[in-house]
Amino acid sequence: MGITIILALIALFVIVFAIMGFKIVQQSETMVIERLGKYSRTLTSGINIIWPIIDRPREIMWRYIREGLDGKNIILNTLVTKIDLRETVYDFPKQNVITKDNVVTEINAILYFQIIDPVKAVYEIANLPDAIEKLTQTTLRNVIGEMDLDQTLTSRDTINSKLRAVLDEATHKWGVKVNRVELQDINPPHDIRDAMEKQMRAERDKRAKILEAEGTKAQLSLEAEGHKVAEINQAEGEKQAQILRAEGEAQARLKVAEAEAEAIKKITQAISTTKSDPVNYMVAIRYIDTLKDMVSGKDNKTIYIPYEATGVLSSIGGIKELFNMTDKK
Repeated sequence: MGITIILALIALFVIVFAIMGFKIVQQSETMVIERLGKYSRTLTSGINIIWPIIDRPREIMWRYIREGLDGKNIILNTLVTKIDLRETVYDFPKQNVITKDNVVTEINAILYFQIIDPVKAVYEIANLPDAIEKLTQTTLRNVIGEMDLDQTLTSRDTINSKLRAVLDEATHKWGVKVNRVELQDINPPHDIRDAMEKQMRAERDKRAKILEAEGTKAQLSLEAEGHKVAEINQAEGEKQAQILRAEGEAQARLKVAEAEAEAIKKITQAISTTKSDPVNYMVAIRYIDTLKDMVSGKDNKTIYIPYEATGVLSSIGGIKELFNMTDKK
């Protein structure tokens, strides 16, 4: 009977030893083991064996966010033995900060960090989530306090970079790597926001008027340019028309002159046997044509012929018929 009890106790001890001695660590997690209260080793993912009773995992404070019954997020701080090595996001509540120009502004931020040294995260800081939150709030106040409100509203990237650099340097001794810091909301007081909206509205109206004036100016400039081009084209057209008319008249006169020269040539050849002057003959022809025009008028009853023209007309035998026609009238 006593041997059975002893064997049962030994079997129970082995079972308890096996249960307590085997530690399964998930991927992207780790565990810090202490032996008799002193750091022993860090467990990696997979199955690990420890000595029960003398080896114990060291607990670390961690923060979880749960959604409450009313839909609001509830922050829970609890002690855990497994340390998450993945990137963690902390959404800090809104806080009031004062800018360089003494404007109280409500700002909240999101912090992305990752534990890269579990031993430092366990032994260098007592409450890591609370320390990160307080450090972020203090750093945010310092950075915003060096900037005016306008700079705060327009320089988010600069603020994020400064916060990340300061926090990453400060948390390095805790075994933490700060990857990103993002400002979510920057809410100035209501009176400041109303003034900013009025200023923005006035700026938009001013910009709209400037654009409208520039458009009108451009339109008038284009219209003036169009009128100028039209007038130039019209003047150029009239110039070309006058040139063409002058060229046409010159061509006509040239043709007439060529015809008269040909006629004189033929007349000269025809009267060469009579030994008469062809020039007198042509002048007489001109006189005859003029007299015909004068006679053809209805109101012309009297014709005056210059005395010197009679000598020219007498060289043409047909001039007698013209005078006979005049006498009949």
